[in-house]
Amino acid sequence: MITILIAIGLTIALMGLNAATVKVGAWYDALNKPPWNPPKWAFGPAWTVILSLAAWAGVLAWQGTSTPQDHVRLVILFAANLLLNGLWSQIFFNLRRPGWALVEIAFLLASILSLVLAFSAISPLAGALILPYLLWVMFASFLNFTIWRLNRPVPA
Repeated sequence: MITILIAIGLTIALMGLNAATVKVGAWYDALNKPPWNPPKWAFGPAWTVILSLAAWAGVLAWQGTSTPQDHVRLVILFAANLLLNGLWSQIFFNLRRPGWALVEIAFLLASILSLVLAFSAISPLAGALILPYLLWVMFASFLNFTIWRLNRPVPA
């Protein structure tokens, strides 16, 4: 249990550092958004739950493998995913490029799908725990697309 809590804490801390560098602000507030866009306050709790489940899934996958090669593979998949997750926020919010973020989110989705497949092969529970992440980013992809479409050309 302590391993799961440490993994959750590290994952949330890393993503929290990324979030601390993101400037949502007036630019985002001024964008046209669909009526089903979640309120800004909902994103923090949603990401906390989703990333906690992802970290738990990662620990279960780690515990379900025994070779150094499998461990390296899991670390690479998870680290690449966290990098892509953080990169999306930087592109969308800090660079103010929803169209570029839409391209990047495809790579993020591929990364999450890789985690789902890798984790599911090791532990059905780990595969199930990572599914909310995949579903949330699928929703975020559609939201990203809709915001991009509603705001072409994007305000500076």
